[in-house]
Parts: sequence; C-alpha cells; structure tokens
Amino acid sequence: MFGLFKKKTEVEKLQEKYEKLMKEWHTLSSINRSESDKKYEEAEVIAKQIENFKK
Repeated sequence: MFGLFKKKTEVEKLQEKYEKLMKEWHTLSSINRSESDKKYEEAEVIAKQIENFKK
C-alpha cells in the first residue's frame, strides 16, 4: 500500500520498456522478420542504457 505512490526510477522505467519491446520482438519473430529485428535493436539500445545507469 505504501508503494502505491512511489515514483519509478529511471532504471525501472527502462526495464519496463525493455520487457515490452522483447515481448513485441517475440511475437513479430514468427510474423515479420524485419520488424522483429528492429524491435530487437531498440531493446538492445535500452539494455545498454540500463547498464550505463547501473554503473
């Protein structure tokens, strides 16, 4: 209950975005390979940003 109004950190926001892109990548991997590759590249950029925040 007390965590209800807690603001998300930048890393938490990036992790959510990363997870969303990876889900989209997985769904598109069997439908449209080029779109799937684009989603994967976006997710990798976000993963690098997360790593930079953790350092």
